[in-house]
Amino acid sequence: MRYNRRMSKISAMKKKFYFAAADYFRFFAKMVLRRWHPRVIAVTGSAGKTTMLKMLEYEIGKQAHYSRDANSAFGISFDVLGLKGVRGSKVRWLWLFIAAPFLGVLRRRRKPFYIVEIDGERPHEAEFLAEWLKPEVTIWVSIGTSHAVQFERLVKEGKFASVDEAIAAEFANLPANTSKRVYIDADSKVMQDATAGIKAKVIPIKKSLMKKYVVYPDYTDFTYGDTTFHFDHPEPKDIAFNLFVLQDLMKYLKLQFNPDFTGMEIAPGRSSHFKGIKGIDIIDSSYNAHMISMASALDMMKRMHAEHKWLVIGDIVDQGEMEQVEHERLAGLIAEAKPERVVLVGRRTKEWTAPKLMELGVSAVATTDPKKALTFIEKHIRGNETIFFKGSQYLEWIIEKLLADPHDAQKLCRREKSAVMRRKKWGLDS
Repeated sequence: MRYNRRMSKISAMKKKFYFAAADYFRFFAKMVLRRWHPRVIAVTGSAGKTTMLKMLEYEIGKQAHYSRDANSAFGISFDVLGLKGVRGSKVRWLWLFIAAPFLGVLRRRRKPFYIVEIDGERPHEAEFLAEWLKPEVTIWVSIGTSHAVQFERLVKEGKFASVDEAIAAEFANLPANTSKRVYIDADSKVMQDATAGIKAKVIPIKKSLMKKYVVYPDYTDFTYGDTTFHFDHPEPKDIAFNLFVLQDLMKYLKLQFNPDFTGMEIAPGRSSHFKGIKGIDIIDSSYNAHMISMASALDMMKRMHAEHKWLVIGDIVDQGEMEQVEHERLAGLIAEAKPERVVLVGRRTKEWTAPKLMELGVSAVATTDPKKALTFIEKHIRGNETIFFKGSQYLEWIIEKLLADPHDAQKLCRREKSAVMRRKKWGLDS
């Protein structure tokens, strides 16, 4: 009990001094950015930011610097300065504080574009970055309650009527600080309202204009007019937004657009395709899960051309007081995908999703133990299944055990030392 109170106090102190410390690094990163003076293209949203960043990297290539693995107030300052982030070491923190002033003076960057991913997972994060970076272009890919727990306090304090409103207001800081173009989803009234009256040109993108969408476990084709956009891995239909944005953006930047995305690097745990034991197909979307990305990915599985579709779904975390409602809603999305088998891994899915699935006439195996989920899969697969993974609860460990080629494990998410140690504490040795 005493330990929990002490950890709670430490957490409160971290929140209190988060932006004060972040501002220290931003001060020196500003020095680098002023000398560099790139054309800044910002990607933001509740989900799908990294995929958009990877698609931009595929199209723009070496003409830009990309904020890979950095999207927070600290991370982006570190990225501009050329520093690697913190990995849990107090000595590392000391080194970062000492190195920042020197790099602020010495660091030189020359790429004409800076493509930066900006998160809004905590209040004032997007605001902190938007007021500094002032992007030329902002791409707002999605809006949803991805980190609802972080915004509940603002609602309780009476600053916003709902968590949805608080999250939308946070993301809206980026369009408000953008100078030229803002891309939004034409179907989102929240985005339309948030960008009304801003100085930048607002370009609503209609995903429904994409007339043909064909997805298999190992490739996807989108067709619009005479153009076919090809991927050598599965992608959800919602990626049509990214494609239309890229077409227009590349024209605006006076750069050539390539509709063939064969060979595009995929961030770990975002719709990667692997061959598994006994010939199964594995689709790895295990990096994270928000309701908005769950809906998109499960729609992809519903439309996928595959004979025997299995779903392995983990908990959705950081939902705060909404988590029961969200996990019950998840059951409906799973049922709509019409899977042959469903395996649920986690306390939340077992407590709330499984009973709702039963009401909908869908049977599911529910467990809180990834090892039991793996045992069930290994026992029941016959070799012609396509198994889709999404959610928390160390699903990447299950995938690793099912890979046909063990070397593919390096392409999975959470390979860093701290993640390996967390899995070991759960008894999940590599």
